Amino acid sequence: MRKFNIRKVLDGLTAVSSVASASSAAQQQQAGNRETEIQETLQSEHFQLCKTVRHGFPYQPSALAFDPVQKILAIGTQTGALRLFGRPGVECYCQHDSGAAVIQLQFLINEGALVSALADDTLHLWNLRQKRPAILHSLKFNRERITFCHLPFQSKWLYVGTERGNIHIVNVESFTLSGYVIMWNKAIELSSKSHPGPIVHISDNPMDEGKLLIGFESGTVVLWDLKSKKADYRYTHDEAIHSVAWHHEGKQFICSHSDGTLTIWNVKSPTKPFQTITPHGKQLKDGKKPEPCKPILKVEYKTTRAGEPFIILSGGLSYDTVGRRPCLTVMHGKSTAVLEMDYSIVDFLTLCETPYPNDFQEPYAVVVLLEKDLVLIDLAQNGYPIFENPYPLTIHESPVTCCEYFADCPVDLIPALYSVGARQKRQGYSKKEWPISGGNWGLITQSYPEIIITGHADGSIKFWDASAITLQVLYKLKTAKVFEKSRNKDDRPNTDIVDEDPYAIQIISWCPESRMLCIAGVSAHVIIYRFSKQEVTTEVIPMLEVRLLYEINDVESPDGEQVPPLPTPGTGSNPQSIVPQSHPSTSSSSSDGLRDNVPCLKVKNSPLKQSPGYQTELVIQLVWVSGEPPQQITSLAVNSAYGLVVFGNCNGIAMVDYLQKTVLLNLGTIELYGSNDPYRREPRSPRKTRQPSGAGLCDINEGAVVPEDRCKSPTSAKMSRKLSLPTELKPDLDVKDNSFSRSRSSSVTSIDKETREAISALHFCETFTRKADTSPSPSLWVGTTLGTVLVIVLNLPPGGEQRLLQPVIVSPSGTILRLKGAILRMAFLDTTGSLVPPAHEPWREHNVPEDKDEKDKSKKRRPVSVSPSSSQEISENQYAVICSEKQAKVISLPSQNCIYKQNITETSFVLRGDIVSLSNSICLACFCANGHIMTFSLPSLRPLLDVYYLPLTNMRIARTFCFTNNGQALYLVSPTEIQRLTYSQETCENLQEMLGELFTPVETPEAPNRGFFKGLFGGGAQSLDREELFGESASGKASRSLAQHIPGPGGIEGVKGAASGVVGELARARLALDERGQKLGELEEKTAAMLYSADSFSKHAHEMMLKYKDKKWYQF
Repeated sequence: MRKFNIRKVLDGLTAVSSVASASSAAQQQQAGNRETEIQETLQSEHFQLCKTVRHGFPYQPSALAFDPVQKILAIGTQTGALRLFGRPGVECYCQHDSGAAVIQLQFLINEGALVSALADDTLHLWNLRQKRPAILHSLKFNRERITFCHLPFQSKWLYVGTERGNIHIVNVESFTLSGYVIMWNKAIELSSKSHPGPIVHISDNPMDEGKLLIGFESGTVVLWDLKSKKADYRYTHDEAIHSVAWHHEGKQFICSHSDGTLTIWNVKSPTKPFQTITPHGKQLKDGKKPEPCKPILKVEYKTTRAGEPFIILSGGLSYDTVGRRPCLTVMHGKSTAVLEMDYSIVDFLTLCETPYPNDFQEPYAVVVLLEKDLVLIDLAQNGYPIFENPYPLTIHESPVTCCEYFADCPVDLIPALYSVGARQKRQGYSKKEWPISGGNWGLITQSYPEIIITGHADGSIKFWDASAITLQVLYKLKTAKVFEKSRNKDDRPNTDIVDEDPYAIQIISWCPESRMLCIAGVSAHVIIYRFSKQEVTTEVIPMLEVRLLYEINDVESPDGEQVPPLPTPGTGSNPQSIVPQSHPSTSSSSSDGLRDNVPCLKVKNSPLKQSPGYQTELVIQLVWVSGEPPQQITSLAVNSAYGLVVFGNCNGIAMVDYLQKTVLLNLGTIELYGSNDPYRREPRSPRKTRQPSGAGLCDINEGAVVPEDRCKSPTSAKMSRKLSLPTELKPDLDVKDNSFSRSRSSSVTSIDKETREAISALHFCETFTRKADTSPSPSLWVGTTLGTVLVIVLNLPPGGEQRLLQPVIVSPSGTILRLKGAILRMAFLDTTGSLVPPAHEPWREHNVPEDKDEKDKSKKRRPVSVSPSSSQEISENQYAVICSEKQAKVISLPSQNCIYKQNITETSFVLRGDIVSLSNSICLACFCANGHIMTFSLPSLRPLLDVYYLPLTNMRIARTFCFTNNGQALYLVSPTEIQRLTYSQETCENLQEMLGELFTPVETPEAPNRGFFKGLFGGGAQSLDREELFGESASGKASRSLAQHIPGPGGIEGVKGAASGVVGELARARLALDERGQKLGELEEKTAAMLYSADSFSKHAHEMMLKYKDKKWYQF
């Protein structure tokens, strides 16, 4: 991707905007004074950009931790992200600046802090006592690589094991190294002739804090006495160790090995294991050792008061279980349960009733972190059912291919979707409450409903409730169920327009008021849905087939040899199947064996049971033409008041009346222009022979109307943004090699595709269609990739019965408007500058006959609008707002004078533009490929915000970025996560209140009672004064070159927002305040540290007093 000079872009923008405002002022006077009456209330101080929340499953997870007292779960990822989960609705996302993988996480239990160890050998201490956690300290190891960390409960000394086999000790309060080091050669002494390998485990004996168990990768385990600084016992085994776990009484421990065995050792018997188990090994006769199995990657050993202990492990399956899914094994007494997982296991943790390692553990659940899912298993119920996961972690269940965001929806929508979605819930979950229940919800300051719709590669669509920075799935629709599934791989002649995912959703068009939904899929299919609360059975699925051609005089015919002759399956004996004969010369099947008149997918011809929710109204498919597959759909619009759906691709445009199930319009793009075509292209007449290509399609760019930089702002990029398929997207955006536009057909050359004029924007509205119009009328505005806007007039029959009997008449208006770059978005303002929404029919239950039917139907075509535009006087006018990938124009109607114009970008192109409402006004919001987010006032197109946010690194961002009302926006930041952001100053200010709190003050449970005899004869937990051992006075200072301390930004809360663009001054002032606050914050931290140490001293003194207060002489 080319690097853009941002400064030049900005300079260019300011220069252009000043020129634009000067030219628009002159035009404004000509257009009359009516425009000047519009008062624009939005100013640059209404805008500020900041991230709000991130939803979805953490992408590429690598580490897991749980605080058993606070009940908070932490997940680290391979990209240095940190996700924290409390009760449903309490979530938090943080990021390590280095982006290095998180290898381990350790909570300071019930302290509101977390230590993260990263693959770049840094340790970080996170403060979780604030709504946006921040790093307090960091420690960078220079000479050693970190492999394992252990922080004992209620200790401030963190043990850090390294690749060289040494253990260093870090004070987590000051984040400094102790001089106490356990060197590998001292630990193993003469027990092994070779290096024992990296440290894979460290833990202290649950009953004696002075004894440290150290596991080396090669198979050696050492019990180290911290006070005497020597090894008590050494346990050697000839198989590599992956993990170690203690029995809570401290007399036994268990190791998991690379040959699929578990060894249980008695602490005082180091010569051989007390027991060896191969959980998945086939027991051979003659007492031979079982066959080796796959490594057991982790084992946990948890005890219960009432029964047998639990041994829980991941891995260890026998090698002959090829293709078997990853498993978690739960061994309890004599029973062994093997729980299959959908994805490979990254890590797991057993949740226990007590945080104390020296008490009966009483395990109640297992959290299993998988590569693409988080599973919680209930250990207390028979059959180990899983808990129903309340977090929105299933965004990526099938890869997301597109999404739309609607803020300020009708209030009855979310309850309606929830009620039909509730019936889709799976059964068989655990009856218990979700055990991760920490934290508190934030205050809800936003009261409007928000809905996110995601389209997926398997043809499913999910509706999400996104109100008040939360996310919850409401309803899932499977669009693929109207098609026949291919039974085997050979029987797939129909889906070969795409290699995989033939049902993938590309475009979603939704009318929240009428609840009409329309989708366009990758196999050139369109499905229209109505919402109903009643279950129905559709005997015959209504279906239309449309033949869209792209033919010009001067294009060579595609080579026949390039398309393999394929069998032509029948289109089904569907009585409602219509093939519009708009091109009689080519609509019959071709005689040379090329596939013709066949859709890509086959619609089911058996009755279809449709559950309450979205139900199929009509399926429309584009068909093959003379061996040429249909081109993918690039734009789509549905209108419930008119009963029409329209869609277009690089061949042309088709309009369908979904009430009468008829095709109203089927034109090649060139035919739309009629005699006004600026490129003088002629539709091929049936009688003309094909001429060799002279001035072919490649020369279209030479036309005077299209500037040279058309090449820089590729239409193919525009098209393939809608076309490219989900799964793995190439980050390279160079258009010359058409790298991310997957060729759908071998017979069309890429240069031909690139220069075709595709339909890129469609908008139904009630407006002035011609200069001479005196009143607004229903119309369709069509935008193309060559920057043309054409207007089609719709003549609708009256409502009621007549609407179903009389035809809709569609005619071109002759109006043509031009912009630079492909058209992205159109909208209309009334004379007061308010948005005129497209007309819509209010939702009603379609499957129940009503008495007031006629009355309701007569209301159908009224445009529901916030403005007085529906009863316009002749003198009143409207404004068309048109945004292309290069510029925006505001055009006065009916005069068609351009009254305002703004060149948005010279060197890049706009990926997404939306006209949105904010603070009782409206603006145009744009996201550019160079990473800038911009907003402009309407109608004057004054720049209000310009912030460099994120460069376009892959097509996923381009395909999913969308703005909506009230300053909200989102995009898919990774294949599994949605990032939401706001460009509203008010939301940024309220964000702090809206965010949930992770840390809540909770009493630490009481320590287990030692009991009379244990106190009398010893054998209770032995405590250790670690300060005495590891403090500077006892162990000296650590080598300075070993690790370097880096103070963190230390928890200043607040948004260090955009210091560029129009709000720069505000942001700079805020930064200065932040810095002043930071100095105060450092002082406050030092005071807090002193208070903390005084407090901990008094706590220790108090504990000592309690310890000895009620004891008799024989207990000392």
